[in-house]
Amino acid sequence: MTGVRDGYVVAKRNLIKIKRVPDLLVFTTIQPIMFVLLFAYVFGGAIAPEDGGAAYREFLIAGIFAQTVVFGATITGAGLADDIKKGIIDRFRSLPMSSSAVLVGRTLSDVVNNVLVLIVMGLTGLVVGWRIRTSVLEALLGFALLLVFAFAISWIMAWIGMLVPTPEVVNNAAFIVIFPLTFVANTFVPIETLPGPLQTFAEWNPVSAVTQAARDLFGNPNPDPNAPEPTSWALQNPELYTILWTVLVLAVFVPLATWQYKRSASR
Repeated sequence: MTGVRDGYVVAKRNLIKIKRVPDLLVFTTIQPIMFVLLFAYVFGGAIAPEDGGAAYREFLIAGIFAQTVVFGATITGAGLADDIKKGIIDRFRSLPMSSSAVLVGRTLSDVVNNVLVLIVMGLTGLVVGWRIRTSVLEALLGFALLLVFAFAISWIMAWIGMLVPTPEVVNNAAFIVIFPLTFVANTFVPIETLPGPLQTFAEWNPVSAVTQAARDLFGNPNPDPNAPEPTSWALQNPELYTILWTVLVLAVFVPLATWQYKRSASR
């Protein structure tokens, strides 16, 4: 219970930082809003011209959600790298608190940040024509899957954040990995439009699975009504595949990040 209580205190500290520096939240929401508007109105008419891109806009939003929460996980790594650089981690070490509290608090506060971002993006999606066509419970499950998946990715970023010397390096290192993961997927275009090798990669890409799961739970179909059904097990069972990836990532990176934290804090 001590670790949970200490983690809550650290999470509260990180959220207060957002309150005092609102630019942190503003800039994390502006980018996804720009993606929604650009993809919806620049590419939507080309991908689904028969209805002016309306079907594509519904298809798009779940992909933007997935991309945003995955990119948002980099805040965890950058925040930890910044704390180490400024010596704040050393101050935490001098306090009678659980060694896991810093990581738990950091990752949980970033889940709250992702909730705020998803609310802003959801409202933007409603403006451009996105609609949830399933039940409230299914929609909540869709958002929950996105947040749980992002929570797992945050632990990867936490590990990276304690390996590199500055927050800028975290962002650059994460971009190299996350950018292809979120684009070589079904986030912005149907998988069947990709060339062979990329299509195979996209079918088993966990970002494709969480995107497909969200689309299914929101009731947002493929913009092409004649598109074939997914053939890979991952996209036929996207909810289960997403949960399996989440459990695997947490099982590997929670202990790895905790071990790296102890090493970083003892430098």
